[in-house]
Amino acid sequence: ILSNASSCLVYDRPIRRDGLLWSELVERWRGVPGVDPDEPARTLGLRLRASLASDAERGLFDTYFRIYRPKLAGALPALIPQVYLHYDPAVVKLLRHRAGLPRQRMDFLLLLPNNQRVVIEVDGSQHFSRDGKPSLTAYAEMVAADRDLRLAGYEIYRFGSNELVAESAGALIERFFDRLWELHKITETD
Repeated sequence: ILSNASSCLVYDRPIRRDGLLWSELVERWRGVPGVDPDEPARTLGLRLRASLASDAERGLFDTYFRIYRPKLAGALPALIPQVYLHYDPAVVKLLRHRAGLPRQRMDFLLLLPNNQRVVIEVDGSQHFSRDGKPSLTAYAEMVAADRDLRLAGYEIYRFGSNELVAESAGALIERFFDRLWELHKITETD
């Protein structure tokens, strides 16, 4: 980490075959000096939420935990915001003999069972415009970066920021994650 190290959270434990669970992040956070040992989940959630840049991102994050924390409990995959993918060991190994990925910070990352890596992007106008005008160049750069990520083994799902601030956002987010969990065979706890 070359700058802003105090703002970065680093998970330095091995990722198990069944992915990275929220409970594992909470346990790691509990061991950080100064963290209230009685409320690590709440304080970690607040710390991660503070890194989000838009109402759309905050809405996705809040809805995810409101709906799926009670449903999945200890099996809840960690929804990690603002992740720099060049720190992912799978990408480091892949990129050893070539330049890095052109877009390395993702809005959200899920590390699911069987080494499935899921990126969720919340797209504002910067993804398809420059100086307030539609830009084919900006769009081409985005889809080229998506291709590189897919070839590196990531699934990528995009949301328009406007759909995440609409009245129907909660239902949209729930439908998406229900289908994602079905695809990856992540089931509710009893």
